[in-house]
Amino acid sequence: MIKTKIVATLGPGCSKAQTIRLMVDNGVDVFRLNFSHGTLAEHAELLAQVNIVRREHQHTVAVMGDLCGPKIRLSDIEPPIQQLDADSEIVIFTSDEQPREGFVGTNYKDFARDVKAGDRVLIDDGQIVLRAVEQGADRVLCRVVVGGALHSRKGISLPDSKVSAPSITPTDWQCVDWAIENNLDFLALSFVRSGGEIRQLRQYIQKKGCDIKLVAKIETAAAIENLDDIIDAADVLLIARGDLGVEMDLAEVPLIQKRIAHMCRDRGKPAIVATQMLQSMIDSPSPTRAEVSDTANAIMDFADALMLSGETAVGKYPVEAAKTIQRIAQVTEAYLDEGKAVYPRVATSDQLLVTAAMAHSVAQITEDIDARLVAVWSQTGSAARLLSKARIGVPILALSSNERICRQMSLHYGVIPRCRAVPADMQQFTSMVEELVLQHNWVCKGDIIVLVAGQPIGVPGTTNAIVVHSVRG
Repeated sequence: MIKTKIVATLGPGCSKAQTIRLMVDNGVDVFRLNFSHGTLAEHAELLAQVNIVRREHQHTVAVMGDLCGPKIRLSDIEPPIQQLDADSEIVIFTSDEQPREGFVGTNYKDFARDVKAGDRVLIDDGQIVLRAVEQGADRVLCRVVVGGALHSRKGISLPDSKVSAPSITPTDWQCVDWAIENNLDFLALSFVRSGGEIRQLRQYIQKKGCDIKLVAKIETAAAIENLDDIIDAADVLLIARGDLGVEMDLAEVPLIQKRIAHMCRDRGKPAIVATQMLQSMIDSPSPTRAEVSDTANAIMDFADALMLSGETAVGKYPVEAAKTIQRIAQVTEAYLDEGKAVYPRVATSDQLLVTAAMAHSVAQITEDIDARLVAVWSQTGSAARLLSKARIGVPILALSSNERICRQMSLHYGVIPRCRAVPADMQQFTSMVEELVLQHNWVCKGDIIVLVAGQPIGVPGTTNAIVVHSVRG
């Protein structure tokens, strides 16, 4: 059993229940539906396959929808491939004129308004670098800094420009409604630039009577400038290293990863590290040494979860990729648990101040008495989240009567969520926990466990009791 959570992207590489079941067996906790690819009907079929496994498997599994966001791309070009040489010039236009040699269109209608002279224009993940020279009403003249073969429909990044396009496109709003209708657990917002964009989405889903947790994908320079506001607004942060590496100095990305993970730890928010974790496993049954080191370092940076993208969506070895992360996490976590633990106090809202203080105390108590497991009744998931951020060295069994909350707790480091009816009192809660931990061989008779709950049990915000208990069997 590992504490690091694994997020796996669904796609052609893992579209059947049989493969999905094997991935869950090998540690996958959250499945991602990437709305940038495929139709809603295709995503519905993938979700149906996940639900088949959910009904049969005792492991709690969540589903995350990932919104596409404002993807800026080149239009079709003519000829189909243009060779751009350094110091040559090219015009990018937004009108309906026909493309030709030296003139290419874009799907972003405000391109000529947002891109100023001197701004960089990066194409195809930065493989081609342009510099804007002259801005017109419907076109921008650019000089080629780094040339290469230019292809139709390649993505455009504008790291120096203030992009006016909204983070949530009309297509995204359709996906949001679909996510609500299909009871998804998480919704990730791409190209977040401020906390206000997260709040706008939250207000919309709350009006629909939904409590999907919101994930802010950090992949722009503007997001780094507004990290404090974004962390406050979001439920989860996702460090999208691929786009960050295009928008910013690539050498800064590892430091940004550490900074965000530590900020999330201090503020009690889960952090997901994503992009090319095991990229070589798209085509190979084993990873490179560098990928293993990168994965281990992400865990040591206090990431709560690691995300697989192409490795599972289109890769040949989706189960092996999950198994590889599981093994790396097993070894890395054992190393971390042997070290001298430091339990930071988590900054949180006034309403959760007592719960945060208790989480800090539970971590210390668990170490001092060599407890084997912590069990918490967490009706809304807040107590489990704060215990998770304390990085307790033992598993955290988190119980709730709310099935969605249990699925959402699947993303928390070290947490084993289980859905149960609300116990009448502390004695019944203790019996419930004993039955569960002995049934799964998580502890033995006579082992010490720590119970955390409140009175009355099941009422949010009442967590106020810590009980040290010897398992009777």
